[in-house]
Amino acid sequence: MRDVSDRYSLQDSLGYQITLLSRINERLFEQRLAPLGLTRITWCVLLAVHQEKLVNPSEIAAYIGIDRTATSRALRRLEADGLIARAGGAADRRTTEVSATLAGATRLAKATTAARTNAERFADKLSRYERLRLIELIDKLMAGEQRNVKGL
Repeated sequence: MRDVSDRYSLQDSLGYQITLLSRINERLFEQRLAPLGLTRITWCVLLAVHQEKLVNPSEIAAYIGIDRTATSRALRRLEADGLIARAGGAADRRTTEVSATLAGATRLAKATTAARTNAERFADKLSRYERLRLIELIDKLMAGEQRNVKGL
C-alpha cells in the first residue's frame, strides 16, 4: 500500500502558484494588447528598441530573455506592421540594426499604458510594504538561477 504522504500537491507547490499567477498576468496583458495589434513579446521588443535603445537582435533577445528565433519572428511581424525598421549596421553591413518608427513609438506609448494598468491590477491588491517584500522574496528565489537556464 502506498503512503499518501508521498503525494506531491501540485496546487500547493510554490512553483505551480508562481506559474499560474504569471499565466494569468500574461493573458490579461495579452487581452489588453490585442486591440493594439501587439503581443506581450512584440511589446517587449518595441520597449527594448525604443526605450532602451537596443539596436541588434542579440541584445534585444538577451534583454527580454527570449531566444533569437522568437526575437526574429517578433521583429519580422513588427517590421511588416511598420512599427520598426531594420537596416545593415553602420560599422558592419553583416549586422542588423533595429529602430522604432514613429508609428511604433506611438503604439508603444498606448501599449505601455495597458502595461501599467495590468501591473496596477495586481499591485493594488498589496500594500506598499507587501509589494516591496514580495520583490525582495522574488529576488531571493531568483538569485543565481538565470545562469542555470539556457535562453535567459
